[in-house]
Amino acid sequence: QVQLVESGGGSVQAGGSLRLSCAASGDTYSTYCRGWFRQAPGKEREGVATIDRFGRTTYAGSVKGRFTISQDNAKNTLFLQMSSLKPEDTAMYYCAAGGSLYQACTTGLTFGYWGQGTQVTVSS
Repeated sequence: QVQLVESGGGSVQAGGSLRLSCAASGDTYSTYCRGWFRQAPGKEREGVATIDRFGRTTYAGSVKGRFTISQDNAKNTLFLQMSSLKPEDTAMYYCAAGGSLYQACTTGLTFGYWGQGTQVTVSS
């Protein structure tokens, strides 16, 4: 089992920055892929970014160049640095863990573990 706890959300003005964190505990070595997702009210969940054990990353086109996913494997912590925030980035952000070495680490992966979410609100 893997437990994930997000933090770092808040309210910012458009153009501002936030850094989200996701602390993982439990059997963290059982999964190879970590991801960030978001969901705004009335909208479907959207994959934001992924990172595998080797640091290889993927990003949604809507955030590429503005967001950076990273991890501190020693501390079992996942990060999402968000810059140049836009009102459309407003959503509940969730971190997730799953996959194996033999699965592509993308937002299309079926992630088995999810955090509780942290709210990000970007005002104009």
